[in-house]
Amino acid sequence: MSALYLLHKPYRMLSQFTDRASDEGERRATLADVIDVPGIYPAGRLDHDSEGLLLLSDDGELIHRISHPRHKQPKTYRVQVEGVPDETALKALRGGVALKDGRTRPARVRRLATSDLPERDPPLDPRRHPVTSWLELTIEEGRNRQVRRMTAHVGHPTLRLVRVAIGPWRLDGLAPGEWRRETLHAPKPPAQRRRPPRKRP
Repeated sequence: MSALYLLHKPYRMLSQFTDRASDEGERRATLADVIDVPGIYPAGRLDHDSEGLLLLSDDGELIHRISHPRHKQPKTYRVQVEGVPDETALKALRGGVALKDGRTRPARVRRLATSDLPERDPPLDPRRHPVTSWLELTIEEGRNRQVRRMTAHVGHPTLRLVRVAIGPWRLDGLAPGEWRRETLHAPKPPAQRRRPPRKRP
């Protein structure tokens, strides 16, 4: 039995409990500002300027199963991009795009009429970004700033990025800074078949 914590990481918060660079300037927000549970660590990370679902646990094996690329946990993001991507751009994302560190795997992409997310604090400036649109994008990789690089590659830079799902776990119902605890039960081993007693000769 393991405890898993689902946290909605706010914008401009580090995915760690301490700010190692705080001695060099103004202290940045950390996970310690929103969750006070001893002995837990994040399974993976989100960039400082990204938002959304972060999973934490005190179970090292569980953290490894969630975060290691070998397990290929799909991650779903809602992405606000500059402009309105056409079908050519969406097709490129679905087929995989060539980045400097290699071609990405095909992604699942769909348009969204609305994000159904709370407004960011601070919000985007509509004067700087008068035309934007939302996409939902699911990938099975975890390269550095991958989603941002993918949308920029097809001509639509990411303005806001919110992770809404990791594998079966979803952000649903959590406002920025809120978290909830789930208890995971280890799967039961398969039942062993009883062999019939051997007949004596």
